[in-house]
Amino acid sequence: MPSAIISDDDDGIRLDRWFQRHAPDTSFNIVSRWARTGAVRLNGAKAAPGDRIAAGQTLSFPDSLPEPTPTTRARPEVIEREPLSDAQIDYVRGMIIHKDQHAIVIAKPPGLATQGGTGITTHVDGLLDALTFEMTSRPKLVHRLDKDTSGVLLLARTARAAAFFAKAFAGRDARKTYWALTIGVPKIEAGEIDAPLAKQPGTGGEKMHVDTEAGLKSKTRYRVIDRAAGRAAWVEFQPLTGRTHQIRVHAAAIGHAIVGDAKYGGKEAFLTGGISRKLHLHARRLVIDLPDGGKLDISAEPPAHIAESFTMLGFDPALGAPLVEVPLSATPKPKSRRLSSATSGNRRGERRSRGS
Repeated sequence: MPSAIISDDDDGIRLDRWFQRHAPDTSFNIVSRWARTGAVRLNGAKAAPGDRIAAGQTLSFPDSLPEPTPTTRARPEVIEREPLSDAQIDYVRGMIIHKDQHAIVIAKPPGLATQGGTGITTHVDGLLDALTFEMTSRPKLVHRLDKDTSGVLLLARTARAAAFFAKAFAGRDARKTYWALTIGVPKIEAGEIDAPLAKQPGTGGEKMHVDTEAGLKSKTRYRVIDRAAGRAAWVEFQPLTGRTHQIRVHAAAIGHAIVGDAKYGGKEAFLTGGISRKLHLHARRLVIDLPDGGKLDISAEPPAHIAESFTMLGFDPALGAPLVEVPLSATPKPKSRRLSSATSGNRRGERRSRGS
């Protein structure tokens, strides 16, 4: 019976994922069959496909595969990528704002998609070969930003770091802070929006809406940093969940769509007086633990169109300094009403934050 020692890069992943990486001809069904009969073991003990493995453990499994069955999957085809041009390499490397042994952080510009899709030829995922540097493999995406949203985007440099960061994002242990310019000023200057979200029928899954019956739990904290009379506000958002377009939908749902967001604000989501028609949503800051026990706290400056709009509206840059950090789990949970689907255009979903 062959055996393998679990490497640091595989620390924390599921057992079935290890076989996907190192024995791709061994399907999930085969691993499950071995597990049921006790033929796959970790440090001599029976193991299940969903068990998390740890660096240094000894994995043992049969030395031959069972006869192929109709459900056995063929080895996936390797995707060949075109070599990047010097211009592409310079372009993506110019976005780097942090690099260490675990992560690379880039300041993604607005208009650049995170991943490919219909009609998208240039995207972050397609440029990652330029960010390999001294590593043996390209970095990995562990979260994403909308195409028109700018700001902090974290890339994991190893498989172990990718698993660690993915767990942090899934467990809401990562603190994400966004800056936005909204149409009008929320009457409640700091609070929490509690409005379940679901895909809007008939949009091909490309648009979300508030749905208190079938929607998934969605919460966003916010505070007004500065205002331009009643015309617009500089608002800081902290998503407590990670739904598609969450901040954009929540902002529109309380009656203050993000400037430039025609999808959720319609024709009213634009300002006159020379303010750019581009989306004014920026991933300003990310605070996340590192696999070695340290902490990454990184910020990205807003892109030109947002910076220019803030200047034109007379916002004071000094007001954007972060507040004293409070763990998300330690902050009070004030009583409030959830936003209903029938009233998604008003402010019933806003929570007043105690002591704000």
